[in-house]
Amino acid sequence: MRVMVLVKATEESENEKGPADWSKDQLAMMEAMGRFNQSLVDAGILLAAEGLSGSKDGALVTFNKGKTSVKDGPFTEAKELIAGFWLWQVKSLEEAIEWVKRCPNPHEGDTDIEIRQIFEPEDFASAFNDEEIQKEKNFRAQMAARAAKK
Repeated sequence: MRVMVLVKATEESENEKGPADWSKDQLAMMEAMGRFNQSLVDAGILLAAEGLSGSKDGALVTFNKGKTSVKDGPFTEAKELIAGFWLWQVKSLEEAIEWVKRCPNPHEGDTDIEIRQIFEPEDFASAFNDEEIQKEKNFRAQMAARAAKK
C-alpha cells in the first residue's frame, strides 16, 4: 500500500525564511532527517519526499457554487497546513506508524505527522469496470513515464 505521510506546519515553520537563515538546531535536525530519509531509501519504501515553503508563498483557490476565488497567503491556522510530505510504499498502516515513530521531530516544538492511505485503481473495483480500472492504471503509468523523462 502507498501512504502519504504529512508533516503538519507550526507557527515557527510558517515563518521560516529558508535554509540560509536556519539555526544550528535546525541544521542538526535536517542532518538527522537526511539520515532518516536514507534509512527509508535503504528499506525500499521511499517514493518521494519534499518540504514545502510557508503559506505566505502560496495561494488558496476556493470553489463555491460554480465560482472560484483566489486568496494569496499567508493563511491562518498553521496547525491545519502542511510543511512537507513523504510518499511511502509499505505493507500496512502499522508499518508506516513504526517508521514515523523513528522520525526525528521535524520542528523544534510539538509536531503532528499524519499518515493517509493513497487510493489505488483496485480500490474502485466496486464502482468501475475492469476496462475503467485499466484505463486509470495506464494513465498513472503515463504520468510516471513522463516524470521519468524530465
